[in-house]
Amino acid sequence: MHIPDGFLDPWLCILFYVISLIALILSVKRVKLSEENIGLVSILTASVFAAQLLDWPIPGGTTAHFVGGALLGILFGPYLGSVVMSLILLIQALLFGDGGVTTLGANIWNMGIISVFSGYFIYRFITKLTNNRYKYIAAFIAGWFSTVLAAFFAGLELGLSTIFLYPIYVTIPAMVLWHLGFGLVDGLVTSGVVGYLERYRPKILGGE
Repeated sequence: MHIPDGFLDPWLCILFYVISLIALILSVKRVKLSEENIGLVSILTASVFAAQLLDWPIPGGTTAHFVGGALLGILFGPYLGSVVMSLILLIQALLFGDGGVTTLGANIWNMGIISVFSGYFIYRFITKLTNNRYKYIAAFIAGWFSTVLAAFFAGLELGLSTIFLYPIYVTIPAMVLWHLGFGLVDGLVTSGVVGYLERYRPKILGGE
């Protein structure tokens, strides 16, 4: 899902840099990080960073891989989760060439904003609807759907770009259909972590 340099028109790169920067500034202002949570933040940041480096090429799209946006949103809240994911994407782009520098704004929007916030709100909506029962099911749905939604935006951006090889009616189906399957990985991992924490560390799931 990482969009490389040269795939998006300059106006798209600028647009998503601007809206992603605005979203991150608002998130940073609302981040609350306690000393007791630093260890968990560090571990999950490293884990998501490593998992995202395992990419599979998609015909008519970019790549498919574990995203982890919903997991970060559920455990850290959407504001800290979006900041953490953005730092992951920044390091990947600058040091590993995974995702472009010019397209970093779009990648942050897709995986750092859309995936994190949608995963968080879907999880909260389902758990509230079921009176905090079946959190692992809510986590699975949140992980799966947030990944598919992020893939939709990536396909939309690629299809709108005049310098990309494929039109929008190819890029959106390519990204979404493949991530309907790859999103199951996000769902299973998110569900597994939430299920484990619900049993052994329930306080972590009690708030942001």
